[in-house]
Amino acid sequence: MDNSPTSLFDSYENEFTQFIDTINDKLEEASKDGDAEARLSTLRRTAMDLDEADEMLSQMQIELPSIPQSLRAPYQQRLGAAKSTLAGAKRRYKETEARVSLLGSRSRSGGGFARTSTSDDPYGDVSSDRARLLAGTAKLDEGTRRLEESQRIAMETEQTGADILLSLRGQREQIEHARDTLGTAERHIDRASGTLKGMIRRMYQQRFITAGIIGVLLLLIALILYSKLS
Repeated sequence: MDNSPTSLFDSYENEFTQFIDTINDKLEEASKDGDAEARLSTLRRTAMDLDEADEMLSQMQIELPSIPQSLRAPYQQRLGAAKSTLAGAKRRYKETEARVSLLGSRSRSGGGFARTSTSDDPYGDVSSDRARLLAGTAKLDEGTRRLEESQRIAMETEQTGADILLSLRGQREQIEHARDTLGTAERHIDRASGTLKGMIRRMYQQRFITAGIIGVLLLLIALILYSKLS
């Protein structure tokens, strides 16, 4: 499993590219001469693919802020190129829609086709209940896949957070241990410093006593010599 910070963006971009290729193929098919109703049906399916491509583009835009700043610039350019590609596909769709509608002698109403059916069914007369069920199932499968992907990301994020907390706890224990060791060393240094000061003090006392003894001996020698010479 690719856990790189750009994996989801790349996945959505691949799906977006597939939808764009499919859209271009369907627009090419709708532009050819043939049965008007079949061309209208192709355009309706193309509109659904445009919605899916728009959704993939939205997902790419959502994933962009999660990419590290050092890697983000080229992905911003790719997102801009994808937006331009989708805008071009939408313009081509509208042009094809207008041309097919005109050739089929169908007036436009409410930004779409005046369908031969009075039903509100977005698939028109050419789609059966089975086709609608399959399309709904595909939508449900896609939603389930995205939900599972979101759950996977949430679990990975939770696990990463738990690992970070565990690492921080270990580091805190190491810092506390180092602080205790430093306190113990400081106490030993203070004790050693006190001992050293006491030794220096006793050394000066011994020197003073030694000097006093030498002075007394010298005085005694001088008195003895004086008494002898007298």
